[in-house]
Amino acid sequence: MVLAGVCLLAFGSLGAQVNPKPFVVPELKTWNGGEGQVALSGRIVVKNSALVHVAQALAADYQEMFGRSLSVAKGGAKAGDIVLALKKDKSLGDEGYALNIGRTVQVDAATARGAFWATRTLLQLSEQSDDRSLPCGQTTDVPEYRLRGFMIDCGRKYIPMGYLRNLTKVMAYYKMNTLHIHLNDNGFRQYFGNDWNKTQAAFRLECDTYPGLTAKDGSYTKQEFIDLQKLAADNEVEIIPEIDIPAHSLAFSHYKPELGSKEYGMDHLDLFNPEVYTFFDGLFKEYLSGKEPVFRGKRVHIGTDEYSNAKKEVVEKFREFTDHYIRYVESFGKQAVVWGALTHAKGDTPVKSENVLMDIWYNGYADPVEMKRQGYQLVSIPDGFVYIVPAAGYYYDYLNTEYLYNSWTPAVVGGKTFEENDPAIEGGMFAVWNDHVGNGITVKDIHHRVFPGIQTLAVKCWTGAKTQLPYAEFNQRRQLLSEAPGVNELGRLGRPGTVVLEKATVRPGEVLQAEEVGYDYSVSFSLKAREEAKGTELFRSAHAVFYLSDPRQGKLGFEREGYLNTFNYRIEPGKQVNITIQGNNRMTRLLVDGQVKEELAAQPLYVMRDQDRAHYQTDADRGFEPIVYHPTDKINYQRTLVFPLRKAGNFKSTVSDLKVSMQ
Repeated sequence: MVLAGVCLLAFGSLGAQVNPKPFVVPELKTWNGGEGQVALSGRIVVKNSALVHVAQALAADYQEMFGRSLSVAKGGAKAGDIVLALKKDKSLGDEGYALNIGRTVQVDAATARGAFWATRTLLQLSEQSDDRSLPCGQTTDVPEYRLRGFMIDCGRKYIPMGYLRNLTKVMAYYKMNTLHIHLNDNGFRQYFGNDWNKTQAAFRLECDTYPGLTAKDGSYTKQEFIDLQKLAADNEVEIIPEIDIPAHSLAFSHYKPELGSKEYGMDHLDLFNPEVYTFFDGLFKEYLSGKEPVFRGKRVHIGTDEYSNAKKEVVEKFREFTDHYIRYVESFGKQAVVWGALTHAKGDTPVKSENVLMDIWYNGYADPVEMKRQGYQLVSIPDGFVYIVPAAGYYYDYLNTEYLYNSWTPAVVGGKTFEENDPAIEGGMFAVWNDHVGNGITVKDIHHRVFPGIQTLAVKCWTGAKTQLPYAEFNQRRQLLSEAPGVNELGRLGRPGTVVLEKATVRPGEVLQAEEVGYDYSVSFSLKAREEAKGTELFRSAHAVFYLSDPRQGKLGFEREGYLNTFNYRIEPGKQVNITIQGNNRMTRLLVDGQVKEELAAQPLYVMRDQDRAHYQTDADRGFEPIVYHPTDKINYQRTLVFPLRKAGNFKSTVSDLKVSMQ
């Protein structure tokens, strides 16, 4: 039995047992184990008014996760109370905390942010205990690196605001404090007929200065973006918005063609055209000016990535442009952030370095040693270690988390390794680049790649090189933790190998108790088929639809994010069959009466260009010439599905014996 506020001793043949270090992501920096467990009283006692919002957030998250209310109080502490207090202790820094779990659960921090991170530890400890009791012991937990983050490319693929909001919560749950949002970019011209005018490009934010600039296929209103930043701030996450110029800028030359470079490509701005400065001064001003600017945080990213260095005069113009926008952003009270490019663009024109944050992604573009010498603060985001490009066949599809866990910290910047805690290294990040526009990858697929990255980078940026837990144990145990309070983007309904949902009969229009089931799953049901109109749904969720009769061909199929995929199978009226759908992060499979009918795996889509055409000897007299291509570019189109379950469709068939299992 565990009583409120009492650490009961666990006696064995050799006496009391000391609690080992509990599992938390990121790993606790220290642990002095006590004996026994303590149960919470149900109260959070706040010793400083600046911590009331931290206590309220903890109470709300505890209710969300465990269905139990915690009250917020002031005054003296009783046994089993969580006590939040501010303590002047320079050793804790801005984000560290001390946690003493004994008669009470005492949290001491120098700042509200440090106290908030302590509450994330308490929630993780609570979810690993069936009775929500906490192991007695003490820790002082201080991060190794100030910046711990993730970048998401929203320019090439629209990422819905609902997901970005959930993402901030997931990051906060693992003490990741920086979300970098890449607001504009464009696809690769070769996938769009080598025509700049047809190449995908998007700027995702509402814009009044230049009406019509905002992408039509998905965007964020200013208020939505402000609200996201407020939510993030409530969770101690900083949003860094990026407007990427002067390369990756096709969205702007689509809007105003004279901004684009005729010599280096329309995705490059023409830096010799004064109108470029006028245009972007106006654009940045819209989001940075006023008492309540749209960009609310302390940092703004201005891009400066991968511009041509073909000529010296171009390099000097690029450097002038970079310096201008560093100073322009600073004129609004913000710190400028840039991509490292000043080795690639080495020249004579000075570029401001003091108080400028530089993302070091490829040492050939920016030598980190030289950038440190020049005075830049560095963010370690080396492409060869931490770049994800989903299903592209280059960089990583999923990060090599074992290597990162065992061998990487932000001190490792490509081929250069700095001393741990080098003051020039602000921290580390990883990134998702959605290079292959239209490749069938969904936000669910992106999250499946992102989540293990967040957990792993959280450890390597907070705990650093001082991890003690072997990777195999970390990898097994991390997967048992929640994504965040109230967040289940992965669609996890239970442990692998278990049946998570059963229904004898599914009625048309019925609302089920689960939104969706994620990878790896099996959904089976018996179907007594009747004639169904095209577009008849079996199930739908907020993110997907599964059809008994798809809208185009009347086949079994599914649609998510505008992608329709069908199996080559139609239900036959009057026939009774058992249907099974199995899905993982690589494919979606159909079985009928236990036999595999079709597997929708990655489907190569090739780019056909004139230079890929093979020339063979032909029979000119007959006027015959074979058209044969050897394409050099392809996209791997993905046909995955997180299976929808929330609501049954208005079908006429009889659906029975529904069984949903985690594989």
